[in-house]
Amino acid sequence: MSSVPSRVFVARLVGLPIFDPLGDQVGKMRDLVVTVRSEANQPRVLGLVAEVFGRRRIFVPMTRVTGIDAGQVHTTGLLNMRRFEQRSTETLVIGQMLDRQVTITSSGITGTVYDVAMEQARNRDWVLSRVAVQEPARGGALRRRGQTHVVEWSDITGLAHRSPTQAATQLLHTINEMRPADAAHLIAELPSERRQQVIAGLHDERLAEVLEELSEDDQVEILEHLDSERAADVLEEMSPEDAADLINELPPETAAQLLELMEPEEAEDVKRLMSYAENTAGAMMTPEPVILGPDATVADALAHVRNPELTPALAALVYVCRPPLETPTGKFLGVAHIQRLLREPPSTLVAGALDIELEALRPDNTLDDVAAHLATYNLVAAPVVDDAGHLVGAVTVDDLLDHMLPENWRDRAVGHHG
Repeated sequence: MSSVPSRVFVARLVGLPIFDPLGDQVGKMRDLVVTVRSEANQPRVLGLVAEVFGRRRIFVPMTRVTGIDAGQVHTTGLLNMRRFEQRSTETLVIGQMLDRQVTITSSGITGTVYDVAMEQARNRDWVLSRVAVQEPARGGALRRRGQTHVVEWSDITGLAHRSPTQAATQLLHTINEMRPADAAHLIAELPSERRQQVIAGLHDERLAEVLEELSEDDQVEILEHLDSERAADVLEEMSPEDAADLINELPPETAAQLLELMEPEEAEDVKRLMSYAENTAGAMMTPEPVILGPDATVADALAHVRNPELTPALAALVYVCRPPLETPTGKFLGVAHIQRLLREPPSTLVAGALDIELEALRPDNTLDDVAAHLATYNLVAAPVVDDAGHLVGAVTVDDLLDHMLPENWRDRAVGHHG
């Protein structure tokens, strides 16, 4: 292999781009697949788990890897695009080895694995050669990080067999650094027991972001493993429309219990969305677009849409209404396009730049109505107004796609690696 260093620490490879021989990126490195035989024998590295288009995870044999350097992985380009499925004889280094409690045989020191190094043996096979171990933190209030050791694989006990007690510190760190969609896919692929450890360690807000990116089946499975109080807290952190969709998938008695445990304001939004028929504008809209009063200036509008938590589609329009400014609002006056506001002096009123020709959707408009409306007016979002002229929410193109794509669109093709 060309441009391959003699030793590579695996945790540093996660997220690196993978290129084909023409220099085109074909995916990202997500994990390393090894086969562990015993404490004495260095595990053989079988290949990489790469994430490719459509968030599918595929297997890339090490025989296809031609180079690894500080910022990227190079392959022959001849990749099998079938979905990766882990076999019982295989171990994922990032997913299953990090955070394992081990003992260094020569010193008797016990700690947790925070990285693993691989290198090429004389026969050109890649093997796991070194293990980086961190001792527990010492001290009281001023906890100092424990001492670290990098030792030979043969000097470690506790990695050759699955551990029933395994923390998730390093894996959680990796997941928290990823985009929610990438984190969701990694979590969905973990073995069940490991998945529960990770979910237990995630903050409610992060778990909510991850749940929004998972299939309904995965969402329900994860939620049903949480205790009711935490499940309600996580639902509060989700966007109301995603929470409503998820609660609709639960048994009625569970749904009622969780709605009761949620904060009344959050539960009210979710109940309102659940009251609309499935696949209508009302059921798919968000009740929390950027809503401004008639006295708001262009500077006010631009300050609101700078919020990094808004999706690009929600940041594309501001909705001007009379008070109250929470949905259902006072009288809906119109929308202003951010593109138009960027051309206006900051001190002018948003109300002077409204798109008064744009018709609003009704909550009972169908999926096809919404699609036709967005396409006709070249929009990425549109207001939804009730019969009394109050703004009740906004439908975005992301909401529309979520409802138009087949239910299993996140899972893509299924297969096995060779």
